[in-house]
Amino acid sequence: MNFSNGVYHTQLNGINHWVRVAGRQNNSIPLVIIHGGPGGNHYVFERTIGPLLSTSRTVIYYEQRGCGRSEMPSDDTEYSVPLLIEDFKSLLHWLGGKKVDLLGYSFGGELALEIAHALPNIINRIVLSGPSLIHSEVNKLVQITGFCSVVDSKMYGQLQEILNEGKSIDDVYNAYWDRADRKVVDLLMFENQEIARRNRDMWEESSLVNTGLMFKALQKFPLSIPLIDRLRDISQQTLIMTGVFDRNTGIPISKLIHKELSNSELVLFHHSAHFPDLEEPEKFKETVLAFLEN
Repeated sequence: MNFSNGVYHTQLNGINHWVRVAGRQNNSIPLVIIHGGPGGNHYVFERTIGPLLSTSRTVIYYEQRGCGRSEMPSDDTEYSVPLLIEDFKSLLHWLGGKKVDLLGYSFGGELALEIAHALPNIINRIVLSGPSLIHSEVNKLVQITGFCSVVDSKMYGQLQEILNEGKSIDDVYNAYWDRADRKVVDLLMFENQEIARRNRDMWEESSLVNTGLMFKALQKFPLSIPLIDRLRDISQQTLIMTGVFDRNTGIPISKLIHKELSNSELVLFHHSAHFPDLEEPEKFKETVLAFLEN
C-alpha cells in the first residue's frame, strides 16, 4: 500500500469514489470502514470514533456509489449488492490487493458480510456494529416494534390503527417510516438524545440527504439466496457489537447473525441504541482494538 494519509478521489468500477486514508504510519492490516444507510456517509464516523481507531490502526474510509462524496451512477438502477462488491474489489486493487479487516456499521455490517462471503481469501477479520438484514421481515418487525416503543400516545394510536388494517408487513413498515419525523427517528436510533442532536447536526453539516434510492433498488433486486442462508459459509473471526436499546436492527438481528456464523462473538453495549460508537465510544474503541489485535 503506497499511500500516505489523506483524501483521494479515484475511479472504482467506473464510478468516482471518495476515499480517505488515516493512521497509515501504524502499518497495520488496513481496517476498511463500511458505512450504513443504505445511502449514508462517513462524515460522523471520521470525526468521532474514527480518530480513536486510527491512533493504532491504518483506517480506510470509502463512501459507496451514490453516497456522500462519491459519484452517483448515471442510471438509478445501478445499485445492487453485486455492483457494491465489484466496487470493493476495485478498492482492494487500488490499495494493493492485500488482506484487509472490515468494520461495517448498520447496513455496512450487512455489506461487510456480503463482501466476506464473496472474497473469503482477502478478508481477514470482520467487525459488525448493529448490523442489518434489510431483506429480512424480522428486521422490519424490529423497527415496527421500535417505533411503537418510542412514539407518544397519540401517534401510538395511529400506528395501532395501521396494524389493525391487516396490511402486509411491507405496507406497515413503509407507513410507519412515512409518519416518522426527525424526533421519532432520533428516539429510534439513540438512547441519549443529546448525542442524537449532535449526530444530526453533523449529518446536516455534511449535507446528507438520503433519498432512499439505494434502499429501494436493493429491495427491488434481492439476491437469489438471502444472506441469512449463506452466513454459515463465512468462516472469518467476527465481532458483533449491539446496543441493548437498539430499536433499529437490534439484538434479534445480531443474534440471528451470531447463531449462523461459525466463528463469532457477540458483545452487548448496555448504554447504547443503534450507534454504540457514539454513545459508548471508549468501550467501542477498546472492544474493536482488542479484537483486531488479539
